[in-house]
This record gives sequence, C-alpha cells and structure tokens, in this order.
Amino acid sequence: MPSLANSSRVSLTLLLAVLVGLAQGAPPPNLPRTVETSGVEFITPRTEAALQRGLEYLAKTQRPDGSYGGSGLYDSHVAVSSLAGLAFLASGSTPGRGPYGEHIERAVRYVLDKTDSSGLISHPEHRQQNPMYGHGFSTLFLAEVYGMTSDVRIRDKLKLAVRLIINSQNREGGWRYFPKKSEADVSATVCQMMALRAARNAGIAVPKATVDDCIAYIRKCQNPDGGFSYMLSGMGGMGSQSLLPRSAAGLVALYSAGVYEDRQIERGLKYLLDASQRPEQFRQEGFYYYGQYYATQAMWYAGGDYWRRWYPRTRDDLLARQTANGSWIDVTVCPEYGTAMACIVLQLPNNTLPIFQR
Repeated sequence: MPSLANSSRVSLTLLLAVLVGLAQGAPPPNLPRTVETSGVEFITPRTEAALQRGLEYLAKTQRPDGSYGGSGLYDSHVAVSSLAGLAFLASGSTPGRGPYGEHIERAVRYVLDKTDSSGLISHPEHRQQNPMYGHGFSTLFLAEVYGMTSDVRIRDKLKLAVRLIINSQNREGGWRYFPKKSEADVSATVCQMMALRAARNAGIAVPKATVDDCIAYIRKCQNPDGGFSYMLSGMGGMGSQSLLPRSAAGLVALYSAGVYEDRQIERGLKYLLDASQRPEQFRQEGFYYYGQYYATQAMWYAGGDYWRRWYPRTRDDLLARQTANGSWIDVTVCPEYGTAMACIVLQLPNNTLPIFQR
C-alpha cells in the first residue's frame, strides 16, 4: 500500500514537471494512469454550489456532542457521524482549521468517546445492530484525521480499533457484522479493508498476512460475469448473484488492499459499466448512496476513460436528487447519511483524502 508521504512526493513531482513544461511552452506530459489529473475539471459551478449547500446542511444538523443520525436505528450512529466528518475533510478542512474545522473536531471527539477498551467503536445502543459497519467507517475517519494531524489523542484508540479488526478476521479472510471470526461478507469486509489501508498509510502497523488473506477472500467472491457475490457460502439465491453495489464494494476492497491492475480488476470494471446501463441496478433506493460511494471510488482508482465516462453521469444524477434544504434523502438510513455520501462522491476529484490517493 502506498504511504501518504510517497503519494505526496509523486504528486508534487508531477505538478512541478507540468508547471516547468508549461512555462517553457511545452505541452503537458503524458501522465501515468496511476495519477488522475483530469478530476477537477468535472467540478462545475453547479457542483460547487450543490456541495456548499450540502456541507452547510451537515454543519447545521450536527449535534453539540458531534453526532448525527436522525432517529430510530441510526440515532447518534458512529457511521453516519464519521461519514459526515469525512465529507468535511474532503472539502479541505481539518480539525480546528477551515470552514468546517470545528465540526470535524466535534465529530472526532464523539467517535473517540464511543471507543471502548476493546477497541470497538460503537454507540452502546447499537452494539447488537451490525456494529462492524460503524466500526469500519469510524476507524477510517480516525485514521484519516491521524494521518493529517498526528493527534496524540487519536493514536492509542486507533491502534485498538485496528487491532480489533485484525483479530476478528475470519478463516476465509473477511469480516461480517460482529467482531467475531465466524462469518464474512463482501460488504463488511470492504469497510474493514479501507480502514486498515488508511491506518497503514498513517503509520499504524497492519500485518501483510491480514491483507493477503483479505485479497484471497475477495478474489474468491468474484463471479464468472465479473461481478461479486455477497458471501462465499451460506446464503444462496440473491446472496450469490452479482449486483452493482456489492460488486463495486468488492473492487474497492481489492484497490484498498493494493491490487490495482489485473484481470479480475478489469472484469469487475467491465461488469460495473455494463450493469450501470440497467437502471434497476441503481434504483434500489436502500443501496443507492452505498452503491454510488463504492462505484465512483472504483472508477476514480481506475482513472482514464473509466473515470471520464462514470463521474459526469453520477454527478448529474446526484445533483438532480438534492433537495431544497441542501440534503440528499436516503430512505433507509437518514438524510445526514445520504448527504455525507453524496458530498464524498462529488468531492472525489478534489483528491484531498489520502484514502482515495493511489
């Protein structure tokens, strides 16, 4: 996995090369596929305005303790709170700095407060409701902040959170709803793999064997059509079929584990492009923002024509869905979740978050 320092050096070197060449009247060099240089051109004035409204909605709806999540099952949920924090980070703010610096700081304090002595990050009322999803998103958020700030408040709890992920990987190489070694599915696994990559980028040790076992598991979940099944065994029926949201998650799990170019990646990308032509793939409202979050990441990592074909269509669809108050409505979770997801997706071209840098 590339480190943040290495990514920054590569980006700086390429930027200097471009600037020197332009100053001398030379055309821009042919940059490698591993660095997407055309992203910002897709953030139109309309996109900027929508993002401003979306981020302001998140700023206004944050609670004094730093949490989000509406009511019911997702009231004060650490996953929603962490995704909102990631949306603010993607805009360029950092804890205590920038227009949303204080909102990020409050979200950090909330997530740290919900980290117990085992390392599990979860609101006490949600620990019987698939806590590994919230744990994965929250560990990712803390790792991104720690990588940017080296905040000593975060280090020890982040290490505990990472250790819990490592110790709960099952024999197949994946993770599921609870921090136990019993089962695994693609959806929970991608959350943990992204968290581990972010932690490793920030200097937290992650065993190579953990990553290798995860790669092996995800590879086995790919179907002959290039998409991914939900689980290797135990569900059958719909669980073994390829669907766009889970297939996008499978690709991002491979990318997060450091697999960028091979036959399975290409087959997965082709599946996403083909599946996206069938409207029902993205019209499952309960998985709309989840699917867009992972699919757009996959195309961002792929770069080139993949990115150029995918992002404008996704951008325009998201812009059409924004409501008058600046939010994006998710019918399954809550508006704060839909808004955070939409803002993260739309801001991918900013290339601000280390987790999205190849």
